[in-house]
Order: sequence, then C-alpha cells, then structure tokens
Amino acid sequence: MAAAITASIPAAAQAAVACNETALVQAINDANAAGGANVVLTPGCTYNLIQSHASGPNGATGLPIITTVITLTGNQNVINRSAAVPFRIAEVANTGKLTLKSVTLNNGSAVGSGGGILNFGAVTLTGSALTNNSATGTGGGLSNADVPTETGTAATFTSSTVSGNSATGNGGGVYNGLRGTLAMSSSFVKTNVSSARGGGIAAMDSTATSLTSTPVSDNNASLGAGGIYRSGGVMTMTTSPITGNSTNNCVGSSPEVPDCTA
Repeated sequence: MAAAITASIPAAAQAAVACNETALVQAINDANAAGGANVVLTPGCTYNLIQSHASGPNGATGLPIITTVITLTGNQNVINRSAAVPFRIAEVANTGKLTLKSVTLNNGSAVGSGGGILNFGAVTLTGSALTNNSATGTGGGLSNADVPTETGTAATFTSSTVSGNSATGNGGGVYNGLRGTLAMSSSFVKTNVSSARGGGIAAMDSTATSLTSTPVSDNNASLGAGGIYRSGGVMTMTTSPITGNSTNNCVGSSPEVPDCTA
C-alpha cells in the first residue's frame, strides 16, 4: 500500500529561473557544471543582460558559453542585451548543444561574428526568434562558424523567425559556414541586412542548407544576393519563395540557388 501511494505522487515541477540576469546566468553555469540540463524560464519574462558574462578569442558574450547540452524552455520569453557596451547574446562551444523553446534573443551586438548566436556546436530553435542582433563579422542573427574539422556545426529552425538582424560580413540573418548544416522549416527570414552578400542567408562552402516552407523576403545586401548567397555546398529549397530582396534575390551565387529568380 505504501509503495502504491508513493507511486501515485507526481514528481515536483521544476522551479522556473527567477526573472533577472543573475539568476539566469547562475542557472546556465549550474547546467554546464552538471553536464547539461533543462533550464525553465519564468513565463513572459524579459531577461535583460546589462553586462557580458563570458569573454575569449571570439569576443564578449552575454550568457556563459554553452559547453554542454542545455535547453532553455521558455514561454514567450526574451533574452535582451540592455547595455551600451557590445556583446553577443550566446556562444555555443564545439562540445555544446543549445535548444531554445519559445525564446527570443534580441539586440545582441558582436564585435566579431554571430550577433545573436555564434555556433561551434549545435543549435535548435523551436517557436523562437533571433531579432535585431548585429555583428561586425558574419551572421547577424546566427553564425555557423567556419569549422576546419570533420565534425561541423548544425543549426535547426522550426516555426521560428530571423528578422531585423545585420552583419558587416556575409549573412545578415544567418551565416552557414564551412562544414555547417542549416535546416529551416515553417520559419521566416525577413528584413535582415548585410553590408556584403546574403542579406537573409549566406551559405559559404557549407555541407548542406535546406529550407522547407520558409519564405526569405525583404532582406538587403549591399554587394548583391539580398535574399540568399550561395558559394558551393548542397542546397535544397522546398516551397520557400525568395522574393522582394535587394539588391536582387540571389544573383552572383555559384552554384545558383534552386528556384530563385533574379
């Protein structure tokens, strides 16, 4: 009887991280130390970062560097840089995997690549967004870093948005670099800007880039291919219109971007 009663008691719900910068940073540090964890955020909370909490050869980062398998489980949450000094929001090490669920990363500002996220490992966004981030290098929203080793980077977007980001280098919204894999489905890439090529997306010698039901629209690139710029690599486009980008949609790509008109 005692065993039956014990079995019927539900497990305690995981406590949400308090709605402040200190608590979020501590939760991620604890998750890294534990070898990975699911970090549950306070519903509707905007976590304002007023300083960076990691630094290294890739520049300052608002959150501690993700070195293990960490999920940020949100409910209409925003992690926002609220500071005069520049720093990106997140960096994922080659040992790390970051999953965002209903979380927006906003207003990151990288001196280097990846204004929202600089990825050397794996990143998954589900019902999430990268908005208004900037980088002096590649990938205003996300940069799948150029990785010279056999195991490349991976980024997966599902029902997510990449908008309002900018980069001085290629890939105003997303940069998919050497050996990188990018898969986007039921998502949107819009109103991003590059001072080079690929206002929405730049895929540069990447392993694979795949878009399914993901429109790429109203992006801008100063040197052309305002929608998507491709240089080598496998690319698959399925019901993903590339429209209304400037200057032109994909001109200059080699090989051509599938199903893309000038």
